[in-house]
Amino acid sequence: MTKSTLPTDDFNGRRYNAYNDWVRRVHGGRLQKVSVDAGFTCPNRDGTLGVGGCAFCNNAGFTPGYLREQHDILDQITTGVAFMRRRYHGVKAFLAYFQSYTNTYGKIEQLRKCYETALGHPDITGLVIGTRPDCLPDDVLDYLADLARWVPLELEIGIESCNDAVLRECRRGHDFVCTQNAVRRATERGLSVTGHLLLGLPLETRASLIEGARALAQLSFDALKFHQLQIIRGTRLAWRYLANPADVPLMSPETYLDAVIDILEYLPGHIKIQRLGSEIPAKQRVSPDWGGRFSRFLPIMLDARLTERKTWQGRLRRGAVSQSG
Repeated sequence: MTKSTLPTDDFNGRRYNAYNDWVRRVHGGRLQKVSVDAGFTCPNRDGTLGVGGCAFCNNAGFTPGYLREQHDILDQITTGVAFMRRRYHGVKAFLAYFQSYTNTYGKIEQLRKCYETALGHPDITGLVIGTRPDCLPDDVLDYLADLARWVPLELEIGIESCNDAVLRECRRGHDFVCTQNAVRRATERGLSVTGHLLLGLPLETRASLIEGARALAQLSFDALKFHQLQIIRGTRLAWRYLANPADVPLMSPETYLDAVIDILEYLPGHIKIQRLGSEIPAKQRVSPDWGGRFSRFLPIMLDARLTERKTWQGRLRRGAVSQSG
C-alpha cells in the first residue's frame, strides 16, 4: 500500500480498521464484554506509588451499577449477561471484562482464582483483563500466556499518553518506556494486547500525539481504544478544573476527532480500533457535555472527517520512527 492508495477493501469500505467489522466477519455477530469488579486496587492508590490515583481517575464514572451492589464474581456476570441480552441482539459470545482498577495487581494465586472463577460461568468464553504497564511482572505474563493457550484472552494496557511530561503531570506513576517494555514482553509471549489512550490530558499537544503515534506504530498491538478526557467528580483534575477551568483546556468534538485522525494516520492497518470515545454519566461528569449518546455517532463522524481530510489509517505510516521515551 502506498501513500496514495485508499485501502477501502482492507477496511470493509471504511477509512480505518474498525474492531466491530472484524468481530462480525470472524465471529458472525457481537462479542459482548461483561464488566467484573474483582476487588483489585492500584499501586497509585494503596501507597506503593501514591494515594488517590491518577489525576483523571475515578472508576465510578465507568462502573455499572450492579458492580456496586454485588461482590461475587459469578453473580456480577449473571446480572451483566442478563442486562446485555436485553440491550443487544445477536450476541455470539460473552467475555468477562476485569475492568475496575488494576486487574493484575495481586499474587498469582489471587489472579488465578478470579480469572478461573469467571471462566467457570457457563456464558463466559474468554477474558479481557485491564491493567497498568507497571503491574505485569514476568510470572504474571507467563501465567496469562499459559491461560491464553486454551481460552481467548485480551490484555488491555492503559497507556493514556506516550509523553513523559504528560504522564508526570497526571501523576501516572510510570513513564512511556515502561509501557513499551510491557507491550513488548506481553506480545513476545503471544498475548493479544489492546492499548488504551486518553486524549486531551494537560500538556498534551498535537506534536506529542503524533510523536507518540509513531512510537506506538513500532509495537505489536492488536487493537487500540481512544477516549476523550472527561472531568470526573472526585478527581484531582476536577478540583483543578473547578478552581480554574482555563487551567485544564478541554477538547471540542471537532478537535478530538482531528486528534484521533492525527494518530490513525501513523498506525499500521492491522491495528483494530476498538473504541472511539466514551460517555461518563451526567451525575459523575463535571465537563465537557458533548450531548447525549455522543459516542454512538462517533464512527459516522470519524468517517466523515476522514473523508473531508482525504486521509485514512496508515496513510503516513511509511517512515515512522521510534520514540526513545
